[in-house]
Amino acid sequence: MDALTSYVAVGDSFTEGLDDWHPDGSPRGWADRVAERLAVGRPGFSYANLAVRGKLLDQVVEDQIPVAEQLDPDLITFCAGGNDIIRFQCDTDELAARFDRALGRLVATGAEVLIFTGFDLGRMHLLLRRLRGRVACFNEMMRASAERHGCRVVDLWAMDVLADPRAWGRDRLHLTPDAHERVALRVLEVLGEPVAEDWRTPWPAAEPAPWRHRQQEDLRWVRDYVMPYVRGRLSGRQTGDGYVPKRPELAPLFPLDGSHPAL
Repeated sequence: MDALTSYVAVGDSFTEGLDDWHPDGSPRGWADRVAERLAVGRPGFSYANLAVRGKLLDQVVEDQIPVAEQLDPDLITFCAGGNDIIRFQCDTDELAARFDRALGRLVATGAEVLIFTGFDLGRMHLLLRRLRGRVACFNEMMRASAERHGCRVVDLWAMDVLADPRAWGRDRLHLTPDAHERVALRVLEVLGEPVAEDWRTPWPAAEPAPWRHRQQEDLRWVRDYVMPYVRGRLSGRQTGDGYVPKRPELAPLFPLDGSHPAL
């Protein structure tokens, strides 16, 4: 994709970049990492990231897709629906129909569009693992949408390295920096961009954690993350309330002379 000059990322916390942080405390994430790689050797390459944590599909469609249409980039990544999936109730058929309509709008811009499957939750805690069938069903309908609209799919479900608990932060919903880097490498691979690293590289061998330690970690997770999430849903609070996109406009990542810091 040598002619690529602009990229817009659309989505929720996964695309915003939680839990992969810059030194100043702002989120980086796989999308920033992809943009950084794409900008190398492409003077003036511009990037916008419209993603906001906690957003449902309809909120992404209402707030972000019109902006992406107006920005008219060469590349769009679109990942949404995950926050709908984890809600207490979710009609995956109806969600997939809304996703399909949104994808049609993005493809109509003429941009290259990439979408993402959901993760395989098979090795996660039982509370998350119970959503596995719902995610698998939505994945298949998204694949059908991609086939219909002629766009590419980044298959997160098939990334076995992301099934390892070490790929996930303390809340077990957001990726660690190393996992974000692996997703970025996978996206670049789908785009046909050359990379030296391999996202398939196994994790280092680790000592199995004692059963008691695992139980303590599970209880801490429920106390610190699951219960606050439930209370927030019952009170009507949204995770993304008060947050705005971190890069709302297309802007160059590096100086126009093509120079760039070491990545």
